[in-house]
Amino acid sequence: MSATVHTLPNARQPSLDPVMALVSKDMQAVNSVILSRMQSDIPLIPELAGHLIAGGGKRMRPMLTLACARLLDYGGTRHHLLAAAVEFIHTATLLHDDVVDGSDLRRGKRTANIIWGNPASVLVGDFLFSRSFELMVEDGSLKVLRILSNASAVIAEGEVNQLTAQRQVSTSEDKYLDIIGSKTAALFAAACRIAAVVAERDEGVELALDSYGRNLGIAFQLVDDAIDYVSDAAQMGKDVGDDFRDGKVTLPVILAYARGSTEERRFWEDAMLGHRVSDDDLSHAKSLLQQHDAIADTLVRARLYARRAIDALAPFPAGQARSALVEAAEFAVARGY
Repeated sequence: MSATVHTLPNARQPSLDPVMALVSKDMQAVNSVILSRMQSDIPLIPELAGHLIAGGGKRMRPMLTLACARLLDYGGTRHHLLAAAVEFIHTATLLHDDVVDGSDLRRGKRTANIIWGNPASVLVGDFLFSRSFELMVEDGSLKVLRILSNASAVIAEGEVNQLTAQRQVSTSEDKYLDIIGSKTAALFAAACRIAAVVAERDEGVELALDSYGRNLGIAFQLVDDAIDYVSDAAQMGKDVGDDFRDGKVTLPVILAYARGSTEERRFWEDAMLGHRVSDDDLSHAKSLLQQHDAIADTLVRARLYARRAIDALAPFPAGQARSALVEAAEFAVARGY
C-alpha cells in the first residue's frame, strides 16, 4: 500500500457533532425502540443489557444508518427499527467479546461479565441477537434481512479468525485486515447499505454506501489498535495495553515485528505468548513501536481508508448529510493524533 497521504479536508478538529445533530430526532425514535425491545419479564435481561446500552457509547453504527437515510432524502420510518437492530447486533457482539477477552473495563465502566458473570453475559447477548432479528423480520424486506444476517455471520467469523490468530506473532498484515474487515467493518458497511434498501435506491447506491461504511470501519479499528499503545485509560475507556497483555496481534505489532532485530522479535514472540506482560514490558513494547514508526504507519493506513470512505460519497449531492458523513470519517482518524 502506498504511503501517500491525502490531507483530509477540515482545518478544525473533526467531531461527531454534525452527524449527531443531523439525526438527533431520528435517534430519539431509535432509542425508544431500543428501550422497549430490550425489556423482558426476566429482570436480569434489561438490567444487564441496559448497563452496556446506557454505558456512554456514541451509537455510531445506528447513527450511520440514519445519516445515510438522510443523505438519500428518505422520508419514512423503517430505518428506526433497523438502526435499533444494528445497535442490538453491536451490543450483543460486545457482550460476547468481553467474555472471550476477559475484559474488566468498557467505556470506563466495569464490564457486564465482571458484574454478572460470563454465562449471563453470553445469554443476554444471545437475547439481543434474537431481538435484532425480530426487528428485521418486522421490517419485511428479505434484502435487509440478507444484508444484516450476513453481517452477523461475518462478524462471528472475524471473531473466530481473531481467536485463531491470538498470540500468533507471525500473523500477516493481510490476515489482520481480513479480521478487522469482518469483526468491525462488516457492521459499519451493513448499517450504511440498508439505508439504500429502505430508500429503494439501485445497487450502485447500495455499493457506494457499503464502501463508505466498510472503509470507515477499517479506519476506525486501525486507530483503535494504535491508540491502545499511546492513549490512556480515561480516554479509551479500557485498560491501557489490554491488546498487548491479551496477546492480540494488531497492525502496530505486525509492523514492529517485521522491522525488528532478532532480539526484538524474540521479545514480541515472548510477549504475545504472555511471558512478557509487566508494565516494564509494555513500556519496552511502546519504545519499539515508536522506534520502528509502527504507530505512525498504522495511522497512515487509517487515513488512507478514511480517504476511501470520503471518496465513496462523491456521487452524492453536497449538503448537510454528506458533510456530516465526511466529518465522521475525519473524526475516526483524528482520534489518533
